[in-house]
Amino acid sequence: MRLLRVLRGPSGLVRAVRTPVQNYIHTEEAGAFILLAAAVAALAWVNSPWSGSYGDFWHNYISFDIVVFALDLDLEHLVNDGLMAVFFFLVGLEIKRELLHGELSTFRKAFLPTAAAIGGMVVPALMYVAFNGTSGEGAQGWGIPMATDIAFALGVLALLGRRIPADLRVFLLGLAVVDDLGAIAVIAIFYSETINWTDLGMAVALFGVIAACVRFGLRSMGIYIILSVFMWQFLLESGIHATLAGVALAALVPTEPYIQRKDYPAAMEILLGDLKAATEAGDEERAEAIIEEIERLTTGTEGPMERLEGLVHPWVSFAILPLFALANAGIVFTSDSVSAAAGSSVTLGVLVALPVGKALGVLGATWLAVRLGVGSLPAGVSWGQVLGVGLLAGIGFTVAIFVSNIAFDDAALVDQAKMGVFAAWVVGGVVGYGLLRAVGGRATG
Repeated sequence: MRLLRVLRGPSGLVRAVRTPVQNYIHTEEAGAFILLAAAVAALAWVNSPWSGSYGDFWHNYISFDIVVFALDLDLEHLVNDGLMAVFFFLVGLEIKRELLHGELSTFRKAFLPTAAAIGGMVVPALMYVAFNGTSGEGAQGWGIPMATDIAFALGVLALLGRRIPADLRVFLLGLAVVDDLGAIAVIAIFYSETINWTDLGMAVALFGVIAACVRFGLRSMGIYIILSVFMWQFLLESGIHATLAGVALAALVPTEPYIQRKDYPAAMEILLGDLKAATEAGDEERAEAIIEEIERLTTGTEGPMERLEGLVHPWVSFAILPLFALANAGIVFTSDSVSAAAGSSVTLGVLVALPVGKALGVLGATWLAVRLGVGSLPAGVSWGQVLGVGLLAGIGFTVAIFVSNIAFDDAALVDQAKMGVFAAWVVGGVVGYGLLRAVGGRATG
C-alpha cells in the first residue's frame, strides 16, 4: 500500500522540491531548540565554579602524522575548522537546491528574496562601520552582523503557527539562502589569511580529481570521503578558510538520480512479481535478495543531492551545530566584562547592526523592488510581516559567532562581539515575534 501511495502521489519534480523544503523547515525548527540548549549549557559551564575545565577541555590537542595526512588542532579548532566544513557543505547543497528547483530557480522568483538579502547584508555592515570606522582594532568585525541564523528564525516562526502565511516562511528561507551565499563570499574574500599557493594548488588538484570521479559516475562514498578530507587539509594549510571546502564540494554533487523515475513503476512491478514467486516457493534467500534490490532501486530514484541533504541535515542540526555552540558560546559574564562590552564599539555595533540594520535593510530593499515593479509581495504577506522577518533575520548566531572568531585575534574583542550577538539575538527574536504576532491576524484574514 505504501508503494501505491508513492506512485499515486505528487510528481517526482514536485516531491524533489517540496519534500526537502518541508524536511528542512521541520529539522531547523527542532534543531533550534537543541542549539539554544547547547548555548545555555556553554554559558552555564563557563560561569560555574568549574569554569576552568571549560577551557581545558576545548584546548585539548589532537595530533597525528601518517605520512600523507597530518593533523594538529585543539578540539575547539577541530569543531570550527573541521566539523563546520560539514555545515558549510550542507549550506552549499541548500543553495544549489534553491538555485535549481526552489525559490531562486527563476529571475522573477529569486529577485525579491535576493534584493531583501542584499539589503539585509549591506545596511548592517554599514551600520557597524558607523560605530567602528574603517581602521582600528574593531574595524574587521563588519562581516559579523551580515549573517542570518535560519534555525532560530524558523524556530520563532514555528511559535507563531498559523498566524503567518506559509509564503512568509518561504520568503525567509529564500532570503536566508542568499544571505548564506553572501556570508560564504565574505569569508572567502575578506577573512582568509596569507595564501600558501602550493597547498592551494594541491587542494584545487584534488577538487579536480573529485570532479572527474563524479563525471565518470563513481559511486563509492568511501573514496569521496577520503579525497574530501585530503582536500580539506590542504585548504586548511593554504590559508583559505578550510570550511569553504564544504561549499566547493557541494557544487559537485549530482542532482539527477541514477535511475529515472519514469522507469521505476515498470522495474518495481517486475521485482514485486519475482518477490511473490520467491515467497510462494518458500525461497527465503531469494526473497531477501529481491528485497535488497527493491531498496537499491528505490534509493537510486532519489537524486544524490537530495539524498545527501537528507542524510547530512540531521547530523548538522542535532550534533555539529550544538557542538559548535558548546565550544564557542562560553562567554564569562563578570561585572568587568559586561562593563567593557557596554562601552565597546564592537558590541554596540553588532547589537545595533544586527536587528536594526537587518530590519531596515530587508524592508527597504523589498519596498524598493516592489516600487520599481521588479518584484511583488507573496500572497497574504503584509509590510508589517516583512519588517518582522527583517527583525528575525537579525537573529545572528552560528555564522555571526563563526565570523567573530576569525575576524579578531584579540580574545577580548571576540567576547565583546559575541556579547553583541547574544544581545541582538534576544532583541531580534523578542521584537520580531511580538510584531509578527501583532500583525499576523490582519495579514492572513
